[in-house]
Amino acid sequence: MLSPSAHPPRPPAPIVSSPRSYEVSFGGVWGRVGPHTTRVVVRIGGRTRGRAHVHGRHFALSVPLPRRNVTVRVIALGPGGHRSTRVGPVFGLPRAASPHLAHAHKDPAIQRRLRRMTRRFPGIAASYVEDLTSGAGGAWNAGARFPAASTLKLAIAVTLVRRLRAPPAHGSYLDSSMTRMLEYSDNTAANALLADAGGAWSVDATMHLLGLRDTLMYGGYLVGTAADPARIPIKTVDQPPIIGKYTTAHDLARLFALVHLAAGGRGAISKRLHGAVSVAEARYLLYKLAHVRDPGKLDRFLPGRRIAVLHKAGWISQARNDAGLLYWPRGVFVAAVMTWNSAGVGVSSDVLAGRTARFTLTYLQRTTKGRPQPHGRTLRG
Repeated sequence: MLSPSAHPPRPPAPIVSSPRSYEVSFGGVWGRVGPHTTRVVVRIGGRTRGRAHVHGRHFALSVPLPRRNVTVRVIALGPGGHRSTRVGPVFGLPRAASPHLAHAHKDPAIQRRLRRMTRRFPGIAASYVEDLTSGAGGAWNAGARFPAASTLKLAIAVTLVRRLRAPPAHGSYLDSSMTRMLEYSDNTAANALLADAGGAWSVDATMHLLGLRDTLMYGGYLVGTAADPARIPIKTVDQPPIIGKYTTAHDLARLFALVHLAAGGRGAISKRLHGAVSVAEARYLLYKLAHVRDPGKLDRFLPGRRIAVLHKAGWISQARNDAGLLYWPRGVFVAAVMTWNSAGVGVSSDVLAGRTARFTLTYLQRTTKGRPQPHGRTLRG
């Protein structure tokens, strides 16, 4: 028994369940604390971002995270002092973009603008955008099949993690290969991971289970190289000749949207794959996409560091595509732009992608000014 003059013991370091290193986070910080803990404080970059009193052995709070890699320090405090746990790197995403299901529907203003921009491209083009917070969106020629090129490397990644029980350990063979395939678009790594995932037929089967039936993996990569007017219209106006792997702007956008939803345990990846892709694995994939080194496309005209573009581009001599998730302080939208020209494509494709993303962001900023910000505790983080 302690004497009255004995110093009370320090609390043990907290066990942090979310966020996890090498994953994205929407700001949810939660876990368990040991005895003698009365408060929990969250600090990022030397600044206190959140604090909460602890009742029992669990804690949960929501904190704002910058759109970059950070280290999250969780401190357990008690009468006898404090101990802390550091988690990082973690890539921060806005709380307002936390995954939730929204009914996709056509926004006439988005539809008109996409039609004008996409039809001006010197060749054949398609586009699809959708605000994943409200469901508003638009499309043009989004049902047309285009050469997919490297955009289907995300499909390989989704199929592979479906076979795993947890995200690959940092620095392991699978993790390093994922980095080379997604962040650097390395074809050798893509071919190796395609084999690990079960081959092209396995990728096609996974995409079909997710409802993406206009996508074909076909094989590996060369090394060294609408009835309802309220629905977003997925029509085919014109499409190029195709030999090999293909996809559509709609399928490509939906794949990115489904990975986003899976990061919250929602959507077809979580339901139709029967939990084979966990929340942690989806957040791992988003972390990899957040570090893609391929600027000047969807992000071409976007301002500042408050916008995070998680994307995957692909190109061959006659086709050039980009698709991804664009996170901004009040939410997230998905965009896919695909282009083709028999004489070859170049910077005009990237300009179209950049203009599409810039218009969508500007439009959403103007039309969602009254959208309430989320508040309270976020348990799924």
